[in-house]
Amino acid sequence: MVSSIQTQISENRSKTWFIMGFFILFITMVGLVLGKGLGYGNAWILPAVVFSSVMTLVSYYWGDRFIMGVSGAKEAKPADYPLLFRVVERLSKKDNFPEPMVYVIEENAPNAFATGRDPDHSSICVTIGLLNTLNEGELEGVLAHELSHIQNYDTRLMAIVSLLVGIVAIFSDWFMRSLFWGRRDNRDEGGAGAIIVVVGIIFAILSPIIATLIQLAISRRREFLADASGAYLTQHPAYLASALEKISVDKHVLRAASSATAHLYIVNPFKDKNAVVWFSSLFNTHPPIEERIKILRSM
Repeated sequence: MVSSIQTQISENRSKTWFIMGFFILFITMVGLVLGKGLGYGNAWILPAVVFSSVMTLVSYYWGDRFIMGVSGAKEAKPADYPLLFRVVERLSKKDNFPEPMVYVIEENAPNAFATGRDPDHSSICVTIGLLNTLNEGELEGVLAHELSHIQNYDTRLMAIVSLLVGIVAIFSDWFMRSLFWGRRDNRDEGGAGAIIVVVGIIFAILSPIIATLIQLAISRRREFLADASGAYLTQHPAYLASALEKISVDKHVLRAASSATAHLYIVNPFKDKNAVVWFSSLFNTHPPIEERIKILRSM
């Protein structure tokens, strides 16, 4: 178990630096293609490098705040949620672990996630629905799972990916809108200019898909390892297995979740059966919940 955790931590650190470097290169290429497509030549390359570098640093140091903000999370107070804080404190002391900040989302869908760049700058967030659905043992299983994500440095990687994926989606949408009102008339380019515009459109369409594939750099194995680490911490795998069963059958949809943050949650927050959700499931970073429960039950 210790060897697996150390391997995961090492892999997550490597993936973090790789994704940050890839994002800078990716946005620079986007700036080059889209700048030419809009008739500005190479003028956008330097701004793209500066923008991508700044946003990479922002995602590293303040990505957790961004996630809490877009999720509508509010900092919890011990007086309002005594059981929640009691379980977090108990697990933190049991594992000799820095106690994370605690947040809540006022929605009925039971779910939870953790974020932060390292154990000393970490947060756990749960929904009101989770607190109302689970008993103390099941809540302990979920929180142990989230603490394991923090310990394994999954949270740093996930926070960075969430922010960068969101930025790419916004960038793509902005370019498509710019085609209608912002393109300069550059007649010197002739047919080449039209080709660049077409390439830019294709690039803008594919960019969100590419960004989603970057999300998949976060292996599904991280969920299995967090399940196992959490079960090891509580010494009761059945706690988390029971919690996952209850969360998975709940019909509420978490409105605060988005495609950029869905991979953070302990269970996929999209539960309606519409086409958008079906398509997003093709890129799901979570392993089948039935398989997770089966493994936990066999421990």
